[in-house]
Amino acid sequence: MVKNDAPPPGSPFVGIIMLDTVFPRIIGDVGNPATFGFPVRYKTVAGAGVDRIVLNPDRTLIKPFIRAGRELSREGAGAISTSCGFLALFQRELSHALDVPVFSSSLLQVPLAASVIGKDRKVGIITARKASLTDHHLAAVGIENYPLAIAGMDDSREFSAVFIHGKQRLDQAQCQKEVAAVTARLVQDHPDVGAIVLECTNLPPYAAAVRRAAGGLPVFDITTLVGYAWSILNRPWG
Repeated sequence: MVKNDAPPPGSPFVGIIMLDTVFPRIIGDVGNPATFGFPVRYKTVAGAGVDRIVLNPDRTLIKPFIRAGRELSREGAGAISTSCGFLALFQRELSHALDVPVFSSSLLQVPLAASVIGKDRKVGIITARKASLTDHHLAAVGIENYPLAIAGMDDSREFSAVFIHGKQRLDQAQCQKEVAAVTARLVQDHPDVGAIVLECTNLPPYAAAVRRAAGGLPVFDITTLVGYAWSILNRPWG
């Protein structure tokens, strides 16, 4: 369950549309409000589990996601994000249907990452499940033609048990080891990787470990994206 600490009436906030899941949301995870130093508000789409978003994408879910986004917008959200990078698949539909900016997936940061590392380098993507990250997802956010190196957590036992198969207890130390190992293999196999984007919104708690394993490369994730969304809404001057 996600604790929904609603901001005071009239205060700006970022709305986050959540999948219907039961796994832990530790600090750093998009589903934990303590991750952010600014107000967020959550709205869960009932029935939108990992099975219908990651394993077997169900496009009929776009309607309840739009409804959730519109509810958050009516409540005062100045921007909308989501709790799963695979919702890149719905970026165009959500952005067309809602009257506030939509930041559906950390994959939206691939063009930014590519632009700051030089034309001869690749953007590395670490995803919850490489087998599920298709060309359709990449095309939906306009990154299908970027030079990419993609690694997945598919064979990482603890990560997959929790975030794919719904185990409700998380061994954080083991998960961090798995994420670091996947990162190390990625940069070993692709030494031309110049930046890393974490597709999965459950990976940001391990972003520091990713950066260490990648030799100090910049790491982009859903928290950097939501922070950018907030910076658009709220300026500390003027």
